[in-house]
Amino acid sequence: MNDTPDPADVARRIGDRCRQLGLGDEALARRAAMAPRYLEHLRQAGPEFDPGGFLRIAAALGLSRDELVHGSEEAPPGQAAAGPRPRLLDLTEPECWELVGTHGIGRVALPVQPGPVVFPVNYVVEGGSFAYRTGDRHATAPAEGATLSFQVDRIDEHLGRGWSVLALGSAHYVDDPEELELLSALPGAAPWAGGDRPRWVRVRPEEISGRRLVTG
Repeated sequence: MNDTPDPADVARRIGDRCRQLGLGDEALARRAAMAPRYLEHLRQAGPEFDPGGFLRIAAALGLSRDELVHGSEEAPPGQAAAGPRPRLLDLTEPECWELVGTHGIGRVALPVQPGPVVFPVNYVVEGGSFAYRTGDRHATAPAEGATLSFQVDRIDEHLGRGWSVLALGSAHYVDDPEELELLSALPGAAPWAGGDRPRWVRVRPEEISGRRLVTG
């Protein structure tokens, strides 16, 4: 895996942050204690050329060097521009199951009033269904038999491609001891959110569909 930052991405983050702060090139150069021409050269050359210089630029922008060079891990997805000639392709049901794998992080949409709510949960896949752990009074605990949706996706916004899988079905609590033991032993079964989550909810899709985003 290549972890070398793309100079164009870093330059874009510098420009975005300058617009947030209302800084022009000369003002940023003064804050970073460097000549404007050298600042422009660093933007084009990238962080590998002068790591110390980018540390000064980051400090001038009120960011850590990692936030400037690699981007904030807390930033919401979808801020990059769309890729060239984007297209959506339908996925077959077997392709959907292959993409969601044996476990991971998904989102469950629960039918509550005044409107549906969506929560991230870590899931396991077993017997053609999704299953996740919750507690009796937790926000992610649906009513027995409630109709809900479950979504798993992965988007690489820098490359402009990814996929999304949507499952529609009903929720049922698992009470059989052997089934509970089976689910608890699967990889990814431990709840990422922590806390007391002794109940297992199984979502067996009545319908599962997916789309793949490709570019070029």
